[in-house]
Amino acid sequence: MLPKPPPREGSLGFLYLPPFRVQGFSVAGEATCLQVPELDIAFDMGVCPRAALACKYVAVTHGHMDHVGGLAYYCSQRRFQGMGTGTIVCDARIASAMHRMLAGFHDLEQQRTPYELIELEDGGQVEIKNNHFLTGFYTDHTSPSMGYAVVERRTKLREEYAELPQEKLRELKSRGVEITRELRIPLVAYTGDTSPGPHLVRDEVRRAKIIITECTFFDADHRQRAGVGKHLHVSDLAEWLRVVECEAMVVVHISRRTHLGEARQALERAAGREAASRVHFLMDYRTNRERYEQQLADAGVTERPR
Repeated sequence: MLPKPPPREGSLGFLYLPPFRVQGFSVAGEATCLQVPELDIAFDMGVCPRAALACKYVAVTHGHMDHVGGLAYYCSQRRFQGMGTGTIVCDARIASAMHRMLAGFHDLEQQRTPYELIELEDGGQVEIKNNHFLTGFYTDHTSPSMGYAVVERRTKLREEYAELPQEKLRELKSRGVEITRELRIPLVAYTGDTSPGPHLVRDEVRRAKIIITECTFFDADHRQRAGVGKHLHVSDLAEWLRVVECEAMVVVHISRRTHLGEARQALERAAGREAASRVHFLMDYRTNRERYEQQLADAGVTERPR
């Protein structure tokens, strides 16, 4: 009897949530790497898909191997492919360990691959694109952990000056009058692995247009397991959906043992069909492919982009 060929590796999960793409790979205990190309950022790097090399920034939530195992390859390949130095953003509490991990690869390879590492404290932020800031916030996991939100800053003319001509506005500005106000618009929030807590209803998370979150347990009998591992259970997700304002929630970090159809049913039972309709499972290839094909049809595109 001829041996079977090796199993085919799955492709990246993909969702188009205008104006952003959310793509990547995430299976509980194996690897997580998520990417929002329009924001030039990847979240976690348990593996390094080729597409993720294009991201200048990688925001690491915590130090478990399935979330950091591809970092050295990411840094090396960006340089090898002529893409410049990669930048890692992480919780300041694990920064020294991150340096030591990457230094180990330097010793093994007998060459130094450059990288930049930015340490964030709770509430710290770094500008990743013009007027787009990555904010870090502490989460609750079995090791030091941090979630992230990308917030856009915009300026808007104050209402009391809206009807004034440009000449008058220039005059007021020259006199030092503040004629604009700053708006902070949370675009994308990513929780990483975490148990429920106040960090999930922070303003930049609650108001984010897109929330990317783990939900590892869907069985009714697994609430205790979720608590021990400090992960989210579907019942936590259902309660959270009642207070967040997101247009879409992307669920990742589901175990291979969980059937995605059963996970969807469990979510609908816990949260109701209307709330559950905002939720997308990143690794549900079939459903997401059908959704994207419908988006193409609605846009009048007859041939799928390559």
